Amino acid sequence: MNAASVSTPPQEILLAEPRGFCAGVDRAIEIVERALEKFGAPIYVRHEIVHNTYVVNDLKAKGAIFIEELDDVPPDATLIFSAHGVSRAVQDEAIARGFQIFDATCPLVTKVHVEVAKLHKEGYEFIMIGHKGHPEVEGTMGQLSSGIHLVEDVADVAKVQPLQIERLAVVTQTTLSVDDAAEIAAAIKLRFPNARQPKQQDICYATQNRQDAVKVMSPQVDVLIVVGSPTSSNSNRLAELARKLGTESYMVDHADELQAAWFEGRQRVGLTAGASAPEILVRQVIDRIKALGAVSVRKMPGIEETVKFPLPKGLKLDAATAGPGSNVTE
Repeated sequence: MNAASVSTPPQEILLAEPRGFCAGVDRAIEIVERALEKFGAPIYVRHEIVHNTYVVNDLKAKGAIFIEELDDVPPDATLIFSAHGVSRAVQDEAIARGFQIFDATCPLVTKVHVEVAKLHKEGYEFIMIGHKGHPEVEGTMGQLSSGIHLVEDVADVAKVQPLQIERLAVVTQTTLSVDDAAEIAAAIKLRFPNARQPKQQDICYATQNRQDAVKVMSPQVDVLIVVGSPTSSNSNRLAELARKLGTESYMVDHADELQAAWFEGRQRVGLTAGASAPEILVRQVIDRIKALGAVSVRKMPGIEETVKFPLPKGLKLDAATAGPGSNVTE
C-alpha cells in the first residue's frame, strides 16, 4: 500500500470562542418556553423563532405552532413575533385581531426599528444594507410604507434613486458579514457623502465576535466546520468568511451531515456555531469527529459574552405556574 492510499484522520479539534447562542436567541427561545409554561399549548409563533431546525423542532414538540400568515392563528390565541422582527403592518393586524402578543424581536433589531422611525419623522430616507427576502430585512423595511431602499452589494448602490439626498441615513441587517457591510457602506459614502451612518454599527456584537473568532482560527486549522441551519444568515457568513480567508469550510445542520472525506489528511479541525445553534449540536459534532479519529479538543481563548436581555412583561412565572423544580428567574 502506498502512502497516498493511507487515510490520515484528524488529530485535534479547535473550538471557537465565542460560538453558539447569543443573548437575543436565548431571550427569544425563553419567551416561547415561558409562554408555553404560563398559558399552555398551543402557542403561535410568526415565522421560525430563530433560524435553527433543532430549536424549532424542539419547540414544536412542546406545543409551539409556527405560522407565516396571521390568518392561521385562531381568535384569542397567544402570538409571539420571532427574533427577526416584523413589519408595522403585521404588528397592526395582530393588534386589530385581538391576539395576546409577546414580541421576541431581538432588542438590537428593535434598536434599528426605533432609529428608522425617529429619523423618518425628521424627513430622512434610508438605504438598508441586507439580504432581500430575509425576515429581518422585511421587518425593518416594513417599518415604513416608502423611502427605504435595499442594497445587497456594491453594484446595487449605483441603482439607488432617493427622492432627495439632503437627509439620507444608512441602516444594516444585524447579521451581515462585517467586512462586506463595510465595503458596501464605503460605496454608499462615496456616492452620497452626506449620508448619515449609524451612531453605532448595526451589526450585532455576537455576529461581530463570532466572525472575529473565525478570523483568528482560520489560519490555524486545515478545515472549518460551522454548525448552523441553511436559513441562518450569520451562520452562512461564518462559512463564507473562512473560505475567503483560504480555509476549506462546511456548514452542517447536525452531526449526521458530516462526511469522513472532509477530514482525510486534515490534522486540525476548527469548529464554531452560528448564534442560533445550540451547544448540544456542537457536542454531537465533536463526538462524530472524535469517532473519525480526533483525539483532543482545545478551546481557543476569546471574548466572554455577558450580555443578557430582559423578557417582556407578562411572562413572569409564579410559583403555582412554575411547579416543582422550575427555574423561576424573575
